[in-house]
Parts: sequence; structure tokens; C-alpha cells
Amino acid sequence: MRRKLISAFILLALASAAGEKKLGKELTLKTQTPIPDLLASADQHTGKTVQVKGKITEVCQMMGCWTNLVDPASGKMMRVKVNDGEIVFPKEAIGKMAVAEGVLQKIELTKEQAIARARHEAEEQSRKFNPASVKSGAVIYQIQGTGAILLD
Repeated sequence: MRRKLISAFILLALASAAGEKKLGKELTLKTQTPIPDLLASADQHTGKTVQVKGKITEVCQMMGCWTNLVDPASGKMMRVKVNDGEIVFPKEAIGKMAVAEGVLQKIELTKEQAIARARHEAEEQSRKFNPASVKSGAVIYQIQGTGAILLD
């Protein structure tokens, strides 16, 4: 019993020393779906809980309410969106690896909605935006995040 307790403390210390930071709820799935595989079969996963791992390339600069995870091997990206205030992705997490879990959503946007979304994101990221750059509506897949672990 004492050995198990000591082992548990050592594992906890190693996780803390490794710089893991848990956000939101505990992750429940044991395996991750690679982002390229998830995107290739997104309709089969829509409405289901999924877990992905990737490098954080962007974080909402206003409230930390979303982050983009990129698969380093393929460059494919998946956005993880959370409810405001439930999880806050820290801005300094850009460049770190993360594991995130949540329900995959399919969002269908008209051209007008796609323009409004792109304008809003540009404002959040302090980027210039040209509405003419949006040529049509869009279908977006994103994870409604429930939990994440930032890795060092």
C-alpha cells in the first residue's frame, strides 16, 4: 500500500514537473483520433466525443474561448471551442502541444454567416479582413471542448 501511494505521488510530481496543465473536465477517452483521420471521416464522428492531440497555433485573444490544434505531421487543423469562462486557453500556450476532448460539431454557414465569422475572428486576432475573400458558405467541423491537457 505504501509503495502504491509513493508511486502515485511520484507520478503526480513527474506530471507537474513535465509542465502538464489540466483545463476543464478530466479526459475520459483512452486514445486520440489523429486530426487528419477525424477530418477524413468527420460525418461519422459528428455528435460523438472525440479526443485529439496537436500543436496550439492560435488562441482566442479576447477570452481564451477557443484554440486551434494542428497535427504536426500533416498540418491539418482542428478548432476546439469552449463555453466562455468554463475553460480559458492561456495565450502563452501557443507553440505547446495539447490533448483536447469534446463533442465534434458540424456547422453549416451561409456566405453571409461565413463573412461575419471571418470578420469576428479577424477582429479578435487584430488582423485585417477583406469580405471579398469569402467566396461562399462553408461547412466547419470543430470540437465543443470539455477538457484539455497542455503539454510541455
